[in-house]
Amino acid sequence: MSATVSFTAPTSYGPQEVTVSYARVGRGEPLLLLHGIGHHRQAWDPVIDILATERDVIAVDLPGFGASPALPDGVPHDLPTTTAVLGAFSAALGLDRPHAAGNSLGGLLALELGRQDLVRSVTALSPAGFWTQAERRYAFGVLKGMRGTARRLPLPLVERLSRTAAGRTALTSTIYARPGRRSPQAVVAETLALARGTAFAETLRAGREVLFTDDVSRIPVTVAWGSQDRLLIPRQGLRAKRVLPRARLIRLPGCGHVPMNDDPALVARVLLDGSRAQEASASRTTLRAVAL
Repeated sequence: MSATVSFTAPTSYGPQEVTVSYARVGRGEPLLLLHGIGHHRQAWDPVIDILATERDVIAVDLPGFGASPALPDGVPHDLPTTTAVLGAFSAALGLDRPHAAGNSLGGLLALELGRQDLVRSVTALSPAGFWTQAERRYAFGVLKGMRGTARRLPLPLVERLSRTAAGRTALTSTIYARPGRRSPQAVVAETLALARGTAFAETLRAGREVLFTDDVSRIPVTVAWGSQDRLLIPRQGLRAKRVLPRARLIRLPGCGHVPMNDDPALVARVLLDGSRAQEASASRTTLRAVAL
């Protein structure tokens, strides 16, 4: 069910009053889901029902995206601050070191939560932070272009385009390998989320110097990359493996940058396996994915 919670986050800029919107469903061990920049928690909708059969699933709108307001004036939307907010969010909900899974920016945040030992496992889908500077500039340029287009398109045109597979492809093929599978309503909603995300520009600026360079060795870590990711190209997964040598590295065949829509069953299996004990995950043979 959709809800909001307000709490105080102990950031490096002093205690901050923050409000976060989230949806919670299912039962089992808690699993925190974190979306990418310019998206919203509904990015996880294709896999929520599967995950909820085994997990207490908490899908979050990051500050300044979706239904969550931006952080207070003067507080940056950078990696340390947002990580502190997510840690305080978990505490406010009484979550004792939840599992964490994230896509893109959300994957980077999940890994940072793991580095700080605030979660019990991490599954990162095409996480940010393993790029070269040229790859980062390319990705940021694409994201800025997508944002500009979303802000310029009149809503009636977005609604009309979303009714056809060709229109959904025009709107979302940068992030989905199979955009025709996304529902018209979802495409309209995420186009609006991209256009209206109040923290988009500041979050992008804060990411200019971000590189994830520390190993996360105390908890199980899975890194998964779509074979058709056009935003953060798959070879970044190999760099992630060098930084995180104990991590399980998974290839998601036929999936784009936001793979939950492209192959929900496969992604749900990766998330569930990633949030089990690492030994159990390694012994499974039913996962339809191969090493990068």
